Amino acid sequence: MSLLHLQELDAAHVIGTYARLPLEIVRGEGARVWDDEGREYLDLLCGISVTSLGHCHPAIVEAIREQAGMLMHASNLFYTEPGIRLAERLSAGSLGGKVFFCNSGAEANEAALKLARREKCGGEVVSVVGGFHGRTFGALSATAQESKQAPFAPLVPGFRAVAPTADAIENAVHDGTAAVLIEPIQGEGGVHPIANEVLEAARRACDRHGSALIFDEVQTGMGRTGTLWAYEQTGVVPDALTTAKALGGGLPIGALVTGPRLAETLQAGDHGSTFAGGPLVARAALAALEVTEDPALLARVRALGERMRAEIAALDGVDAVRGRGLMIGFDLHGGEAPAFVLRAIAQERLIMNATGPQTVRLLPPLTLTDDEAADAVARIGRMLA
Repeated sequence: MSLLHLQELDAAHVIGTYARLPLEIVRGEGARVWDDEGREYLDLLCGISVTSLGHCHPAIVEAIREQAGMLMHASNLFYTEPGIRLAERLSAGSLGGKVFFCNSGAEANEAALKLARREKCGGEVVSVVGGFHGRTFGALSATAQESKQAPFAPLVPGFRAVAPTADAIENAVHDGTAAVLIEPIQGEGGVHPIANEVLEAARRACDRHGSALIFDEVQTGMGRTGTLWAYEQTGVVPDALTTAKALGGGLPIGALVTGPRLAETLQAGDHGSTFAGGPLVARAALAALEVTEDPALLARVRALGERMRAEIAALDGVDAVRGRGLMIGFDLHGGEAPAFVLRAIAQERLIMNATGPQTVRLLPPLTLTDDEAADAVARIGRMLA
């Protein structure tokens, strides 16, 4: 089927919520994908940080194949080992509390919001301007972006967004605040790290008023910033975190992970999800976690990310470079990031995306080789020449 025919079918039968790029991807391996005509592309987006160990990582593929031949679904009315083992691993590798599984980052944030309101009934939720937490109603209410919120008003009451400053957060949190929800690095907002002093202020304010500090690590988690979780580099430990995207190695799974204080807050019947933590996706996530936890891999992510940011910053036409590990954003002089991304696909067979008029975002595989990284920077340089 030609790309043109596929586009016609999409326009006729799929609700048009996605501004798709003009490319049909049919196969992937490592950092590379191929289109319907056999052309090869270097993928620096990973399905928006989903295939973070590269496409079709052998350990994940084998885990899926084995589990699919045994049991794919049994519902949460019964015990199944993979999901429970995954919860144990996630807790031990992060906050030490308990885990609720779901299917996406937005769902993980919805669970986190219910957790906070269950702990402090009717409490307000404070979020930060520029953040993105999902498109379901609770998550959207915490996403202070007018273009995303306005068409769907009225939103869920009890949400307040403040500037990403220490003073703004400390002034906003009070005894009636249920939670502060914040991304350690704002991904959809343009790869903007939140300053440690802001996170520290949020921690102090939450401690003072008995509020929950929740980190949205949907994009920053699972090794993306060079530690398993981004909070590990900040010195600030949240009461709960949310994760998804890379957690399943390519399959859909999300999770809310609590610390000990909130581990028993949600009770039977308070929340649920039909497919959540099923054996197939849990086996994939266990395999992905096993690879990602390797200290050598995480150290390499930090070193390679630092080198790539420095090399991109040295290119003509780049105004600023931000990020941590292999979560990288750079601003183009004069803007036109969306057009730049389209040209990069067509001319250099390089997959990236734009998070705004001037910002290009890179989320390459954590397994990117030195040669692939050098090739990526060279292709970006040719686009800017």
